[in-house]
Amino acid sequence: MTPERRPITLITGASAGIGSALARVYAANGHEVMLVARRADRLAALADEIASRGHRRPLVAAVDLQVRDAVRQIDEQMAGQGVEPEIVVNNAGFGLLGPAASLDHAEQLAMIDLNIRALTELSLAWIDALKRQQGGILNVGSVAGFLPGPGMAVYYATKAYVLSFSQALHYELKPSGVRVTVLCPGPV
Repeated sequence: MTPERRPITLITGASAGIGSALARVYAANGHEVMLVARRADRLAALADEIASRGHRRPLVAAVDLQVRDAVRQIDEQMAGQGVEPEIVVNNAGFGLLGPAASLDHAEQLAMIDLNIRALTELSLAWIDALKRQQGGILNVGSVAGFLPGPGMAVYYATKAYVLSFSQALHYELKPSGVRVTVLCPGPV
């Protein structure tokens, strides 16, 4: 029997942009937040900012999601804090601009690894906790997921995956009470 853990909202890519904005919104709405990104200094600054606004200080996990044991690292940190996800926000990702044939192939594969593999692993890692908490997954996609994107072909393809995967996972998990949503912003 696992000891009961308190629910948190886990947000990846929380050190800047959409991720930090979502962290502020979730905290302002009473969620205990765990911020995940590579840059510990930015995570600490955001946690301090959120706490200075009178909200519970977020937990911080400086983890590189491109490392193969990233989920294990996050899970160990959560276990040490006595928390489990109620909501998983998969925001971490990046894009490269330019024709696919001329961009660095290793960088494009790294983008696929983060935008697809890491998002998938994080989406599936805590399904039991999400069921217990009657929680959800918010995957950050893009309007790029709805059409091909010459000049950003691999990025657009990764966001098409995020859209398709999220929609399918929504139908698979709906009977268990777990909500899956995909956010598809335009250029930011």
